[in-house]
Amino acid sequence: MKIAIVEDDINMRKSLEIAMGDFNEFEIKTFKNAKDALKQLDESFELVITDINMPGMDGIEFVKTLNGRYEVIIMTGNATLQRAIDSIHLGVKDFLLKPFEIDTLVDAIKRQSKIQKAKQKLPPQTTRQTTCDEGFLGTSKALEHVLAIAKKASKTDASILLLGESGVGKEVFANFIHANSLRSQKPFIAINMAAIPENLIESELFGFEKGAFTDATEAKAGQFELANGGTLFLDEIAEMPYALQAKLLRALQEREIRRLGSSKPLKIDIRIVAATNANLEEKIKNGEFREDLYYRLNTIPLKIPPLCERKDEILQIADKILIQNCTKYGFEQKHFSKEAQEQLLAYNWPGNIRELLSVVERAVILSETDTITPEALFLEPRGLRKPKDIHAMEKELIQEVLASHEGDLANASKVLGMSQENLQTKINTYNL
Repeated sequence: MKIAIVEDDINMRKSLEIAMGDFNEFEIKTFKNAKDALKQLDESFELVITDINMPGMDGIEFVKTLNGRYEVIIMTGNATLQRAIDSIHLGVKDFLLKPFEIDTLVDAIKRQSKIQKAKQKLPPQTTRQTTCDEGFLGTSKALEHVLAIAKKASKTDASILLLGESGVGKEVFANFIHANSLRSQKPFIAINMAAIPENLIESELFGFEKGAFTDATEAKAGQFELANGGTLFLDEIAEMPYALQAKLLRALQEREIRRLGSSKPLKIDIRIVAATNANLEEKIKNGEFREDLYYRLNTIPLKIPPLCERKDEILQIADKILIQNCTKYGFEQKHFSKEAQEQLLAYNWPGNIRELLSVVERAVILSETDTITPEALFLEPRGLRKPKDIHAMEKELIQEVLASHEGDLANASKVLGMSQENLQTKINTYNL
């Protein structure tokens, strides 16, 4: 198994290189920073182990850039609530706190190896799941209410803004809206604004003509053109650079675009569904998001409830995922023990449906018997993921930020990504 280790601390890097050298089944390649790793990572690597706190590109940005091409294990000596949640949202399944025993790291690597081997045994067509299957696995009053509005809104061409935490299934809702619309036979194109380098967003959206810039050796249609007649889903819309927001607004108002390097307008007929986990009203106040664009996108807002507010359907969803994965991997049907069910209900699910899917799939693969126990879920052993520890870490994070900003609530709230009122409430709650 070929593994990339990205660690800026030379002592830690050398220690891991030496320690891992004792295991013949692992081929180790170390890098001192993310940029060096990106230059050399190729398809021969099966796993990436990275630190979070690194100069230049940090571990979270590094994992975003990898865009799911590799399984990832994160290690850090400075765990905070936000970093833990960011890791979960990006699909990271193991988060190791320094210092750790080398056996702990080896166990994490072997878990990833076992999962990869199981996936490699599958026929190609069975390894792919549609996002629609991932979304509406359970039913709750909170979810049914939002679905009813989505279905009604889908029959119109009104712009829809999907709001909710990462992992709640915003793209699933976007697919659902498209599938129930009059445009269902036309293209559905999803684009994640956070995953595109800032200097490429405009050409990605609107396309370009040959010679528009140095590397434009031929003309290329943008996502607006490709989605013509159908639905364009703009995920993470809050990450769109402010300067480009005016061009997006104009395209929506005029229903036409211009490729880079062209003066010829192109008429477009698309339905826009946008999504964000950010507070756009706060971003408007801070001058980070255009108010006119917000109102253009926010014709019909849909707030998707997080999984922690849908406790009545967690076991139902988990059982369906369990059945799907047993079938997918050709295992005899497994079931959750009573203790495992209790743990599933007690956990707060910061990664929402996406995290639940990952947890159950891993448990199906790693469980040696037909009974899935708490140990196979890997929720409690990672103290990081216990609800009580999450609160303790949030308190610690708020303390650190307040201290670094000398108690300035305005600046601290911006760093923490919450309103001053919410921050004051948490200060009172934690008696800071």
